[in-house]
Amino acid sequence: MKAIHSKTGVRQFKKEIAKLYPPRVELCFLLQDWEDAYNVGGLWRVADGCGARELILTGRTPGPENPMVPVTSLGAHRRIPHRRFERHDDAAVQLKSEGWSIVTVEVADGAVPYHEFEYPERTCLVLGNEAQGVYTGMMKHRDAAVFIPMYGKGRSLNVHVAAAIVAFRAVVGGG
Repeated sequence: MKAIHSKTGVRQFKKEIAKLYPPRVELCFLLQDWEDAYNVGGLWRVADGCGARELILTGRTPGPENPMVPVTSLGAHRRIPHRRFERHDDAAVQLKSEGWSIVTVEVADGAVPYHEFEYPERTCLVLGNEAQGVYTGMMKHRDAAVFIPMYGKGRSLNVHVAAAIVAFRAVVGGG
C-alpha cells in the first residue's frame, strides 16, 4: 500500500470517504477576539478540512485582509465564507436566531468532555481569546460547553488545535 499523491487520486479518495463517513452535524466556528493571525489561518484550514459552513470573526480577530491569514490558510479563506461582528453578543444572538446551538470549548461549570457530548444538528463551536478564553458575556449565550481533558502540566492546547480535535469529533462522531 502506498500514499496517494495525484490530485485526481486524492479527490477520488475524499469522495469515497465522504460516502462512508458523512458529516453528522452542520458546523461553524466563532472566533472570539483572537489575536494571532496565524491561528486564524490555521483554523480556516481546519474549517475546510471538516466541511464547516463558515467562520464568525468577532472583536479584533484578524480576517483575510491580514497578510498572515492567507499564508497560513493555504487558500481555505477563499473556500469557507466568513462574517464579522464587532460585538460577541450580537454574533451569538444572530447565530441563535438562525438555528445554531452555541457550544463553547472551555473549562467551565457544567462542561462535558468533548468526546462524551452529543453535538446538536447545527453546532457553532465558540473558541475564545488565546490568553483569556471565552469571555463571561459569551458564556451567558451558550447552550453547552465542552472541554478537552489535559494530562500534562500545560493548561491548554493551541486554540486552533483544540478546535480541530473537537470539530472532527462533532462531525465524524466516534466510539
